[in-house]
Amino acid sequence: MGILIQHGTVVNADSTVQVDVLIEGEKIAAVGADLPADGHTLVDATGLLVMPGGIDVHTHLDMPFGGTTSADDYLTGTRAAAIGGTTAVIDFALQSRGHTLAEALATWDAKAVGNACVDYSLHMAITDLGPNFETLDEMQAMLDRGVSTFKLFMAYPNVLMIDDGLMFRVFQRAAKLNALCLIHAENGSAIDVVVAQTLAAGHTAPVWHALSRSTRAEAEATHRAIALADMAGATVYIVHLSNEDSLRELKHAQERGVRALAETCTQYLVLSLEEQMPDESFEAAKYVFTPPLREKKNQARLWEALADGALCVVSTDHCPFRFGDQKSLGKDDFTKIPNGGPGIENRMQLMWHFGVNAGLISPERFVALTAAEPARVFGMDSKGAIAVGKDADILLWDPKADYTISSATQAMATDYSMFEGWQVKGNVARVFSRGELIVDAGRFIGEPGRGKFLKRRANAGELF
Repeated sequence: MGILIQHGTVVNADSTVQVDVLIEGEKIAAVGADLPADGHTLVDATGLLVMPGGIDVHTHLDMPFGGTTSADDYLTGTRAAAIGGTTAVIDFALQSRGHTLAEALATWDAKAVGNACVDYSLHMAITDLGPNFETLDEMQAMLDRGVSTFKLFMAYPNVLMIDDGLMFRVFQRAAKLNALCLIHAENGSAIDVVVAQTLAAGHTAPVWHALSRSTRAEAEATHRAIALADMAGATVYIVHLSNEDSLRELKHAQERGVRALAETCTQYLVLSLEEQMPDESFEAAKYVFTPPLREKKNQARLWEALADGALCVVSTDHCPFRFGDQKSLGKDDFTKIPNGGPGIENRMQLMWHFGVNAGLISPERFVALTAAEPARVFGMDSKGAIAVGKDADILLWDPKADYTISSATQAMATDYSMFEGWQVKGNVARVFSRGELIVDAGRFIGEPGRGKFLKRRANAGELF
């Protein structure tokens, strides 16, 4: 028999209604009022919200960067995701220069298989087209494997950054393939000049990472990426948009009918340059990620854009490094601090507390930003809603639960939390993944390696 969730309030992106939910196998079999028990296992959701599992479309698990590797691998990272209410992630496979996309995919497949605790997929980051543009032809092979999105970096010269010509060629091919292109939008060349000048002036503390990467450098790259995508007839998605200058460029393009989408991340909504990096203390290295923290004044504009739809997704850009032995690599030079922060476990809590509880977004919009829109934009047809035929990725959410965020109790493999000591109201009570109860009262009770690879379809042309 199945599992019958009774007496809860189902929240989807477009509705809130008191109904029961029947799970049979891995799927949702029925949604309706007073469904018959019929020998099913009964789950009492009185006082709880029944919502689709979260989808984090921007993570970096087991990723080499800056002479080290991100602290969470697929086991610890996806386990932490599950505990926080996220039942699917999309990670990034990074092509190394001189190597193929197939090699990158095989490398990341090996990281995930046998470790992933929730379902996962991959974006493919392109850094090299090859001497005869062979990589462009490989893009079709990636689509055949279910990798339907491609990332391009406009930052990190000589490591990941591509030039405008390469970006334009990828846009052209993506347009033909109906594939979506994701852009890290910062003017890496200009930033490198500022960084060199900053170091020459003797400024080496972590705060100078943020001060050397201006909002204008992000806004310029946002404008340029959208313009080039429009020229090529491609759909573009700006990742981790962090400030009102870049948002202005995005909105201007959207108002003209350009096919441009964007996400922001939880850290830009609740953390700020003034509060987290007030001086030259090395403690600020905990908040060194890219794009960097911005002035607090940007937060209101980002929340407004989430509410009105200009921004359609909230992700984490989860790329964690331990403070004691990894962030410390940049003790005397901010350019050597590994860029990234831990957040995969706390996204849903923070969005509920600072978004829904504060009246900035509705519960339905919460579901849209954390589950429904990620599923729609990234071609995951089986995810993102409490509806018949969908995967039974289901959260039982307690809107009245009090929770204190702390590194001492978190599942993420870092020795600090960016939100240490914060008290939030609203948290996961239980998590079902494809019909299996995997989190109960904050404990992961599933089997490592149970997560499946999600083949996603190319659907960029359907998003507008």
